[in-house]
Amino acid sequence: NSSILIPSPPLSSISNTITHKQTPKMPFKRYVEIGRVALVNYGKDYGKLVVIVDVVDQNRALVDAPDMVRGQMNFKRLTLTDITIDIPRVPKKKTLIEAMEKADVKNKWESSSWGRKLIVQKRRASLNDFDRFKLMLAKIKRSGVIKQELAKLKKENAS
Repeated sequence: NSSILIPSPPLSSISNTITHKQTPKMPFKRYVEIGRVALVNYGKDYGKLVVIVDVVDQNRALVDAPDMVRGQMNFKRLTLTDITIDIPRVPKKKTLIEAMEKADVKNKWESSSWGRKLIVQKRRASLNDFDRFKLMLAKIKRSGVIKQELAKLKKENAS
């Protein structure tokens, strides 16, 4: 039985690698935590903002919102937002509502680009045929005005 000896690196190089630490860069910025506001992306509560009030297991959380009954929801049905509120674990409904008002969750969401996009989507989906027709006419009028101004500017630059 012959064993193979592998030469070990000198201790000075090992100590250099140990002392030279780089701070790891975290790839994710939104974590599942108590007080994290999430958007429901599937099911009967689709489009609602909910708050994670407790984590049940690795797949489910207990969520609550002012206008819904507290219940379990799968993480696959939630999309985490950047908004968090400071609440204790499993707060009373009154405490949750106060914390949401204090953190100004609704206004933060409506002023975020994500929230604004969803509002525009809902507004567009609710248009009827006549509203779409009026929108088309307004777009045609707007593009005509832009073309006139552009032609005017080109004419000024040419002369």
